[in-house]
Amino acid sequence: MQFGIFSIGDIATDPTTGSTPSEKARIKAMVAIAQATEELGFDVFATGEHHNVPFVPSSPTTLLGYIAAKTQKILLSTSTTLITTNDPVKIAEDYAMLQHLADGRVDLMMGRGNTGPVYPWFGKDIRDGLQLAIENYALLRRLWREDVVNWEGRFRTKLQHFTSTPRPLDGVPPFVWHGSIRTPEIAEQAAFYGDGFFANNIFWPSSHTKRLVTLYRQRFEHHGHGSADQAIVGLGGQTFIRKNSQDAIREFRPFFDNSDIYGRGPSLEETMAQTPLSVGSPQQVIDRTMRFREDFGDYQRQLFNVDGLGLPAAMALEQVELLGEHVIPVLRREFDNKRPSHVPEAPTHASLKLKSLAMSEVTAEAAE
Repeated sequence: MQFGIFSIGDIATDPTTGSTPSEKARIKAMVAIAQATEELGFDVFATGEHHNVPFVPSSPTTLLGYIAAKTQKILLSTSTTLITTNDPVKIAEDYAMLQHLADGRVDLMMGRGNTGPVYPWFGKDIRDGLQLAIENYALLRRLWREDVVNWEGRFRTKLQHFTSTPRPLDGVPPFVWHGSIRTPEIAEQAAFYGDGFFANNIFWPSSHTKRLVTLYRQRFEHHGHGSADQAIVGLGGQTFIRKNSQDAIREFRPFFDNSDIYGRGPSLEETMAQTPLSVGSPQQVIDRTMRFREDFGDYQRQLFNVDGLGLPAAMALEQVELLGEHVIPVLRREFDNKRPSHVPEAPTHASLKLKSLAMSEVTAEAAE
């Protein structure tokens, strides 16, 4: 089981002080969170990709490359990479480059993006969003797996005898998760290729997310990648922790109430009851996260969001520390104890490399 932190890189005003961080301060805070994530024993740090204010991470590979140079072990990922408005050729080359620099500590999550104006800024039409996701990803897979690609599609110029460089490290493309909160076709896309499916279920009741995860599992089995319970599932969540629940509620409430995401809707208590938002003591966060396993089955990756909403950087780092010291060790032990032996871990560069070598040996033996 992989545990990690993901940030969407939003800039917001701290409602308790009226202070708003600069873009530089917010970017540096994300780097500090990533370093703390490694120091405290997490497995993954992931950054969002946005091209509109109030967000800062418009260049995930630049950010992750810098973090790669300052860390040694932690997996670096995205939450998400825009497969709709980015050129798949550029994605293939950027993430292969990052994969080499980070010694294989790279995977990425594809997403369509939910900000309409971004599409025309990059010459795309949001009405083509789903078809862009399908066509661009099909090309991306070929660019990583075929040394020479000839391509003709609907959304980009033709490719003739094209080779993307650098080639993937060890000939093994980065593992891909497909992130979605509401689109069955994306669950089907993940299942078709045998990739991971990530349901960022922050805003939705478990009944909604369960339908998508169940569809993905059923289609994963249908396409012959293994049994439904062996499908590679990731989940998102948001937490705010204090040693006792009263302090957690009291401190988090002003950030929640003034948030552009949560505020002016259902109350904090109603949102906690209806969605996976966990605000409370370490044990309450443990209990809430273990409930995900009951709702969605054994899964492979859990990412938490602990920053943004105007929380000061020091407070976000405290959340990483509380999670790392009091929550993740318990969750790791509990999930590992309960997971059946036939349910796999999330693929990594090392495991995919071993699988590729084994397949090469089988092919060679068959040819003899």
